[in-house]
Amino acid sequence: MRVLGINAIFHDPAAALVVDGVPVAATEEERFSRRKHGKRPVPFSAWELPELSAAWCLKAGGLRAEDLDAVTYSYDPALHRPADELGLFDPWDHLRLTYAEQVAGFLDTALPGFDPAMLRYVPHHVAHAASAALAAPFAGDCAVLVLDGRGEQHSHLAGVYRDGHLETLAAQGLPHSLGLLYEDATAHLGFLRSSDEFKVMALASYGKPRFADQLRELVHVTGDGGFVTTGVEWAAMAKPRGADEAWTDDHADMAASLQLVLEETLVELASWLRERTDSPNLALAGGVALNCVANSRIAERAGFANVWVQPAAGDAGTALGGALSVAVDGGDPTYPMPTAALGRGFSDDEIEAALQTARLPYERPADVADAVGEALANDGVIAWFQGRSEYGPRALGHRSLRAHPGRAENLVRLNDVKGREQFRPVAPMVLLERAPDIFRRGPIPSPHMLFVHDVAPEWADRIPAVVHVDGTARIQTVDRTTEPTVARMLESFERRTGLPVVVNTSLNTAGRPMVDDIKDALECFGATPVDLLAIGPFVVRRDALWGRSSG
Repeated sequence: MRVLGINAIFHDPAAALVVDGVPVAATEEERFSRRKHGKRPVPFSAWELPELSAAWCLKAGGLRAEDLDAVTYSYDPALHRPADELGLFDPWDHLRLTYAEQVAGFLDTALPGFDPAMLRYVPHHVAHAASAALAAPFAGDCAVLVLDGRGEQHSHLAGVYRDGHLETLAAQGLPHSLGLLYEDATAHLGFLRSSDEFKVMALASYGKPRFADQLRELVHVTGDGGFVTTGVEWAAMAKPRGADEAWTDDHADMAASLQLVLEETLVELASWLRERTDSPNLALAGGVALNCVANSRIAERAGFANVWVQPAAGDAGTALGGALSVAVDGGDPTYPMPTAALGRGFSDDEIEAALQTARLPYERPADVADAVGEALANDGVIAWFQGRSEYGPRALGHRSLRAHPGRAENLVRLNDVKGREQFRPVAPMVLLERAPDIFRRGPIPSPHMLFVHDVAPEWADRIPAVVHVDGTARIQTVDRTTEPTVARMLESFERRTGLPVVVNTSLNTAGRPMVDDIKDALECFGATPVDLLAIGPFVVRRDALWGRSSG
């Protein structure tokens, strides 16, 4: 089957193309529109479809809309219930129902050649579950745990996939929602709801969980696979913080308390699922699964031998999950997701033409990876643009900023380059075979930066830029068989410095989507104090710009 998946109802609109059970292309609309998260998650925006990303997916697959067997939409209006019946205050929520019911008309405009008979509604949490379990690198049965803000009626799904088909074992009804709880805390702490939850996770490491007992009375499991989350008064822990106000110990302690109780609750939910399924494998999805600290606690304590998280765990991933679910129902096999690099890529000729159009001085070194290793060893900040862009919010070696991990001041330097808060960490990238020597207490391999690891004491002082205040690091392991260019860069840097680790963070500035195409990369390089842009086989050096030499 040829299936195009669409996510649009809440946030992070995205499209994904699956052909004969294989993901061919997947990307978020923000990478084309340059609007962070594509749109705000309000009912008035529910009609907005990922038109640009859908068109690109079809182009990448060499297809037209009329060639498709199905188009999925990761929200089922037949399951919708009014917000007031769900205990939610959302007076315009009925617009979501209207837009979902009428989506065939919107798709007809967005995808010329679309036939309304192609439309398949996939329940929101089923799409999340399929994005994880049907793409996971496991053989045999796979337990699946989905947690996010909300779907049609629920905020959670626990189940198991057997022979490619989902058996749902538990689903927590709204208004109880760990995702919405975290969103409420995010807003109270002065960050942007449904966008900046990762900042709360980072801030938690600076606090003490002195409000945890208070939270545990209101947030806890119920013993049947579900949980409760209502009645939390954040103002009793810390006063609301304005976006431009400094955070206090109370704010950090509130974040630490929330993070701890979230971790405890997730471990109990996962342990319940382990007992009911007896599967050694667990796949995670939903926005809560982007909480890499909680994922590590699940991997350590819930009893599963293998835990895998969908790299696009947020709502963007439901585009892929919806497509995979319908493909399996249509008889297609599924395969482990080979890579998160499912977005746009560009040929060397396209890149060189863009550099010439921009009249930038550039070089083509014998090996771009070695040139970058040398520049990093000389303490340069490097913009790295290679191959196809990543699906999901993590920079995984294709659209990254790189720096020397041995200089503690590079954390401040990179946060300044990106224009973001100084309490936020940056991540280490390390060859897979070297990771166990440096990082402890966490799943390895960890190719998608979705777990945290303790940094071995003998290494903490050698790579201080990537060690968070709590002594952990969110690592990305690099397999040289799948990422040979990145592996050569790491080896080049280690030959010169003795350090097998490089700083890795996303190639963007605060409030903007990750760089995706050539123009984005050139604009980011021109607007930030980056020393070198490695784009395809070419490099552009900032100090050469003044000479205006031609490549």
